[in-house]
Amino acid sequence: MRINKYLAARGYTTRLGADDLVRQKKVFVNGKAALLGQKVASTDRIEIRDARPRHYKYFAYNKPVDVVTEAIKVPGVFPIGRLDKNSYGLLLLTDDGRITDRLLNPERVHEKEYLVRTADKLPSNIKKRMESGVDIDGYITKKCVVDRLNDFTFRIILTEGKKHQIRRMCDAFALRIRDLKRTRILNIKLGDLAPGHKRELAGPELATFLNTIGL
Repeated sequence: MRINKYLAARGYTTRLGADDLVRQKKVFVNGKAALLGQKVASTDRIEIRDARPRHYKYFAYNKPVDVVTEAIKVPGVFPIGRLDKNSYGLLLLTDDGRITDRLLNPERVHEKEYLVRTADKLPSNIKKRMESGVDIDGYITKKCVVDRLNDFTFRIILTEGKKHQIRRMCDAFALRIRDLKRTRILNIKLGDLAPGHKRELAGPELATFLNTIGL
């Protein structure tokens, strides 16, 4: 593994930041100053001298409807994952690149909760049928948790994130979606955060989130 990837993977800095530390002769491999692009192994002794660990920023953000995720520009941070243009609700913004794989990798199991309102009346057995798996273009969705709140509204908790998954699941039941909002990612809740606004994550809330994804 290259030295910059090694340092980034361990949360010390970004890859670009690691390159800067190497240029400044602050990174040492087995007692010798590291070189740009140098490859290291788990048996190597890596030292960072005269440098402070990076402090990352994390925010909960309420994406408004009709805004594409790629258009969200908040200085110094970027969105993890996405919501389609017609959906809204919770996104996570950060400058911590380690989170991307830990949160989005399909091999990892992390809960995301959504509130769905439909234009068509929900079948009385929608909970049982969705929870048992839905065929979306030949793929059977993983087990989920569904709560039917009324004739036109249900809550769903997923542990996977196929493209437009909830919309495709509803299509399988001939249900037209009128409103789709993400309300929670793991322990991070949208709450009463206003559309287009963000709040910084800190304290026990952030600690629990990072611990859950293994950081």
